[in-house]
Amino acid sequence: MGGKSSVFDMIGPIMIGPSSSHTAGVVRIARSAIRVLGGRPDHAEITFYNSFARTYEGHSSDRAIIGGLLDFKTDDPRIKQALDLAKEFGLTYNFKSIGNASVYHPNTIKLSLTKGEQKVEIIGESLGGGLINIAELDGFSANFSAQSHTLIIKAKDESGAIAFISSVIAQEKTNIATMSVSRKGKHDVACHVIEMDSGLNPITITYLKSLPWIKELIYIPEIDL
Repeated sequence: MGGKSSVFDMIGPIMIGPSSSHTAGVVRIARSAIRVLGGRPDHAEITFYNSFARTYEGHSSDRAIIGGLLDFKTDDPRIKQALDLAKEFGLTYNFKSIGNASVYHPNTIKLSLTKGEQKVEIIGESLGGGLINIAELDGFSANFSAQSHTLIIKAKDESGAIAFISSVIAQEKTNIATMSVSRKGKHDVACHVIEMDSGLNPITITYLKSLPWIKELIYIPEIDL
């Protein structure tokens, strides 16, 4: 944040595998996605794009994405056996690969996940050094790093919604680091993605969920991805 580099940025994460982009970043995309979903999925449709499409098997990105979906951390030795362990954890999956998708970052993965009646589609980018960007969520532009406390709100596109949500967060005396708002059409549903420097109290989350114009709320506390 603030233009400064951390030791993590310079030396990268402790990880299993040959490349931070192809393993650590992939694990973190998956672990972020299951927190949006609300738990480990029952089934995953996984699409690798561009560089990933050509190298995902040789660079262990296939094991890394399944390991992440099983909620293994980047340094968990079980990642090496993740493809075999998936059945034990009740996870089924399919891999697809699409090269030369110019609209996407070179290291992009799409995850279409289901858990019972819950479904989510995530497009994630592995930026190097284990850093990631969640570019899209269910067709909305998202652009969050999964390194901070993150609030995701799908709500009616109403005047004053952004200011109201910001004022509620301000009552917690927490600072908003980034905010992204995307909508599919005027007066349609808007998706608010807010990264914060500190967390929210459960009562605030309950209050926001109770508002009739808020359709869905997902709160992801800061975690060790």
